[in-house]
Amino acid sequence: MSLTSQEANAQGLAALRNRDLAKAQRCFEQAVALDPSAGSLWRNLAHARRLAGDESGERVALEGALGIDARDLAALVRLAQWFERAGDRREAMLRWSGVIQLGEQIASPSEELAGLLAHARDYCAQQGAALATPIRQALAPRYDDFGQTGRRRAQAFIEHSLGTRRIYPNVCAGIHYPFLPADEFFDDHHFPWFADLAARTDAIRAELQALIADPGADLIPYVRMEKGVSGSQWDPLNHNLDWGACFLWEYGRPNTPVLDRCPNTAAALAALPGARIPGRAPSAFFSMLKPHTRIPPHTGVTNTRAIVHLPLIVPPGCGFRVGGETREWVVGQPFAFDDTIEHEAWNNSDELRAVLIFDVWNPHLSPEEQAIVADYCAMVDELSSSPVVG
Repeated sequence: MSLTSQEANAQGLAALRNRDLAKAQRCFEQAVALDPSAGSLWRNLAHARRLAGDESGERVALEGALGIDARDLAALVRLAQWFERAGDRREAMLRWSGVIQLGEQIASPSEELAGLLAHARDYCAQQGAALATPIRQALAPRYDDFGQTGRRRAQAFIEHSLGTRRIYPNVCAGIHYPFLPADEFFDDHHFPWFADLAARTDAIRAELQALIADPGADLIPYVRMEKGVSGSQWDPLNHNLDWGACFLWEYGRPNTPVLDRCPNTAAALAALPGARIPGRAPSAFFSMLKPHTRIPPHTGVTNTRAIVHLPLIVPPGCGFRVGGETREWVVGQPFAFDDTIEHEAWNNSDELRAVLIFDVWNPHLSPEEQAIVADYCAMVDELSSSPVVG
């Protein structure tokens, strides 16, 4: 009487318990032949072959399991271990990277899996560090000659592949426009008006300094959470002028007293091709960060916009990170970034840091797409404010 795959598997497990490795292999091979689509049978065969010292046979069986399901985490772990034992660093790193990718999707990993993930990260980090220096030395001169876009992407590719740089996704608290590039900093060529803005730096800074000397009620805390809301990373900055703001525009509404005091800044903003969405955009403000103050990592509202910084007062010891790239502000050199990618800022100096910040359209949106976004927002706001019928 012929056996079923389950019966052959059961006999193989019994043979393993009795340390009869030859029989165990025969039984698991029979089980696999009867049901080649069962990954668990392939894994059992791989285990028996490993115990028997058949290294090449173990690898074939593990690859059989992964051929059925490339997300078979148990088989992937064991294949990563196989390549690590064999001293094949490249293949081991690839498999351990796959283990990390799958393991991070498990909300509450077991203690055993947590240990395996820790080993995978350590192994990839160690091997990446050993490979990094010769790879950087060989390839960096190549992409140094690329344009701004190609250079940033090539460098990020190398560092991510070496395991030294994380790639950050868009995290939108509000509107998310699909399929836009999730780039940390936008390249300057998207903003041909940067040169004109930079040329106005001295005049804008003079108006800011006059505001700082006599801010009156125009300087307010940037973080203003509702009363009773606490327990977040924003508590130290909540209603605190350590991070202060003088708004020229806020959610599409002009702040006339500040605009009147800053005619050069107002004219510079008026000349820009910014978004105009009533009740939403533009926003523009002088951002003041007091000495030894840090803005914690956070993400913004929508990837339909780009946030522009024009540095005005920048003492040494200040920095700004978006995703995996950190920059220093340089007075008079504007840049733009996607604030739906995690970012943070700090002022480690003993002096005030001040930047003009405003939003414009994400440069990857066509004019037609900009109109769709603006019309959608207008309709949502209108319908939301209408009385409910029924």
